[in-house]
Amino acid sequence: MSDLHRKRGFTTAILHSDRDAAVEHGALHKPLHLSVAYGYRDARELAAVFQGRAQGYAYGRQGNPTTAALEEKINRMEDGVATACFGTGMAAIGAIMLALLREGDHIVSSAFLFGNTNSMFATLATQGLGVAFVDATDARAVEVALTPATRLVFVETIANPRTQIADLERIGELCAARGLIYVVDNTMTSPYLFRPKAVGASLVVNALTKYIGGHGNALGGAITDTGRFDWTRFSNIYDSYKTAKPALWGITQMRKKGLRDWGGTLSAEQAHHLAAGAETLALRMERACANATALAEFLAVQPKVRAVYYPGLPSHPQHALARALFSGFGALLTFELDPNLDCFEF
Repeated sequence: MSDLHRKRGFTTAILHSDRDAAVEHGALHKPLHLSVAYGYRDARELAAVFQGRAQGYAYGRQGNPTTAALEEKINRMEDGVATACFGTGMAAIGAIMLALLREGDHIVSSAFLFGNTNSMFATLATQGLGVAFVDATDARAVEVALTPATRLVFVETIANPRTQIADLERIGELCAARGLIYVVDNTMTSPYLFRPKAVGASLVVNALTKYIGGHGNALGGAITDTGRFDWTRFSNIYDSYKTAKPALWGITQMRKKGLRDWGGTLSAEQAHHLAAGAETLALRMERACANATALAEFLAVQPKVRAVYYPGLPSHPQHALARALFSGFGALLTFELDPNLDCFEF
């Protein structure tokens, strides 16, 4: 990253990222590239691109220039080494598991998960992978669950929907000491409120559909490699993906297995919507956090409400942790009514 890029603020870096490369016709945004196939001057050049020895686009299932521009935006947000985008956040998580794990491997996951992620891990447990669900608000629970076959630890920053916050920094230290891949789902905070790289995350997942896209008009997901993990020590990298720099071995394998083989591709049109939406992330997150805080404080004093779960409230079990880690408390909250009340009527 150049000195100029380092001096830019969060939003300025996103706004200028397309123009830092040569954009066709001087456009402000990377235009839509809808082609699924690409031509080259001769067969040797084509073969070099397909074999990964030269830069270029091989086939639309593995990405296109519009998606690549979005990947650069996300990568700058998360201060990563490289980012790969997928058709949904679930496709991104699935690509990690499909690409990096093999039969007999074991993962430790927070028990406090988005329901679809929990369902995916339950499916993996039927396909030859060991899965342990633990209370990730305490790093000791993660440590107790580790086995010699453990390859990966997975947590969310703010759990959806109950808002538990994982012991992110101590889990990062544990993973670093044990040589484990540390995957942090940053969706409910976004890179504007928190960069998981700061707590040692190896891979960061963002469901772009939510805050980063922001307008409810496009599905997408991303994996960012933070550069914290040493892929030369990871035995599950295939030799064919070791032609690039070692820092890129992991993201290359996830891209090949998740996009080329599994087909979790993000379309150019969806990538364009997400990239444009990302430019207002900072503005939207400031307002969303303020609104959520106001609503949580209002609900907390209502006699018909039994409990409110929001990290911004001092009553939240991990409030102090959230204040230490995040620059805001996010927009997710849940609450419980008096059990004698009908929730629909309320």
